[in-house]
Amino acid sequence: MRGIKIGTVLGIPVRLNWTFLIVLPLFAYLIGSQVGMIAGVMNDAFGAGIDPAAIGAGTTPWTLGLAAAIGLFGGVLLHEFGHSIVAMRYGYEIESITLWLLGGIASFAEFPEDWKHEFWIAIAGPVVSVAVGVACYAVFALAPVGADAVLFVFGYLALLNVVLAVFNMLPAFPMDGGRVLRALLARNQPHAQATQRAAAIGKTFAFFMGLIGLFTFQLLLIVLAFFVYIAASGEAQQTTLRAVFEDVTVADVMTRREDLHTVTEDTSIADLMSRMFEERHTGYPVLHGDDLVGMVTLEDARSVREVERDAYRVDDVMATDVVAVAPDTDAMTALQRMQEHDVGRLPVIDGHDELVGLISRSDLMTAFNIIQTGGTPSVISGRRRAEGGPGVF
Repeated sequence: MRGIKIGTVLGIPVRLNWTFLIVLPLFAYLIGSQVGMIAGVMNDAFGAGIDPAAIGAGTTPWTLGLAAAIGLFGGVLLHEFGHSIVAMRYGYEIESITLWLLGGIASFAEFPEDWKHEFWIAIAGPVVSVAVGVACYAVFALAPVGADAVLFVFGYLALLNVVLAVFNMLPAFPMDGGRVLRALLARNQPHAQATQRAAAIGKTFAFFMGLIGLFTFQLLLIVLAFFVYIAASGEAQQTTLRAVFEDVTVADVMTRREDLHTVTEDTSIADLMSRMFEERHTGYPVLHGDDLVGMVTLEDARSVREVERDAYRVDDVMATDVVAVAPDTDAMTALQRMQEHDVGRLPVIDGHDELVGLISRSDLMTAFNIIQTGGTPSVISGRRRAEGGPGVF
């Protein structure tokens, strides 16, 4: 999740996603428009003694709404630092913490697969939220009678932080409670299987959460349900891929140099399009002698108008800033690199900077299907040679 970097704390970049810039004033407005009702709830629950008339006059409601909204997201930020600090103690790298529409996200370079690590990392966030709630309640309790603004803001934050901690502990994977559930399941079963079960429970919770949001006209709850459902599905898929591709390298899956179709930099775009049609490929490594100088795809060729394709050459449109992998790179890393750079194929370069093969998304998906049905990397390599080429990318 991208965002505007606003600083670095404990070596972790803190970012604001553009959706945060929408939701902060929205929350401030919603809180400010309901200060009388919220004050009544706190008076009944805590005996706060807040005078609704005093905080409802002039611009005071909007000032209190903004202060409470900033305090709420401050608590969310501390919640994410709770996850991050425990994760760093276990040796995991935190890429960033981002505040966005639905709260905060701590982005890990690698998700923990040790169930004990995941348990304590997941539970740390809600523990911090409860601690923030207790600290806010202490300020609320010590505030003098008549300090209506202080009583309102800190009473509200005390209540909301505890509510958020409880809500986050619902077993709706990948929320904190869902991650705790996966950690407990992973004590006695493989991590991938535990993920599948936790994700299934999370998607069920998301379905009912969405129904509640629909019938109560709470748009934010519907958005949260959608996010939980998509995130649970995505992480379950990623975990399954990691499990299947364990110990599988690029060399096991790639199309080798001798079976590879290539083009030269002086090939015309018209000839390139003709080869793409005949060979049913949409991407080629571009060679100058034996040296890899670029990659050219169907999208590159389409950028040239049809009437000009005889006049243009491959080196006019090819990408020269090529992302490559080594033969001993694990297959999951290759797939992640494709996703990061939004490419469908990667050249494979050995230690001497020579092209030794090409790996594509379809190669990886073929390998995935074969391994899931009991195949091995040697079976995949044999099938690749038998097919005599990389197939349609």
